[in-house]
Amino acid sequence: MKALIIYISVHHGNTERVAKVMTDILNADLLQVKQVATSMLEQYDLIGFGSGIYFGKHHKNLLNFVDMLSILRNKKAFIFSTSGLRKIQFIHNFDKPLKERLRRKGFDIIGEFSCRGLDTYRVTKLVGGVNKGRPDTEDLRQAEDFAKSLKNSGASYLN
Repeated sequence: MKALIIYISVHHGNTERVAKVMTDILNADLLQVKQVATSMLEQYDLIGFGSGIYFGKHHKNLLNFVDMLSILRNKKAFIFSTSGLRKIQFIHNFDKPLKERLRRKGFDIIGEFSCRGLDTYRVTKLVGGVNKGRPDTEDLRQAEDFAKSLKNSGASYLN
């Protein structure tokens, strides 16, 4: 079965670095959101959706892409992100808008991953940003572990 990772990485390549680590583990195809036609998703069983976090949610182009999708059945999905802020479930639930959209499109969401990334937005730029060097080796190892957990979950969609 086939896996695809769709991502958008705008400023520092944070999300792209995480996506590439996951791609290697899952033996997935990797495409930026602007490279994906909605009709392509039919050929995949597992699809990852990821971006940096902007004003508390995934990039608007990724959200708009999901909004354009038809209802898909029997598709597994996972969500990933990088952010200047630490994800705190009840305060910073970054994944909620994307998760709701994917569920409305028929996806079964089987996992979520988030890590810190270099952020040079607004005032943080004056000090060279926050989370310098992130995602770091440990973040990327955790992304690998997350992808391995998807792969090792016994799910037939990754054979």
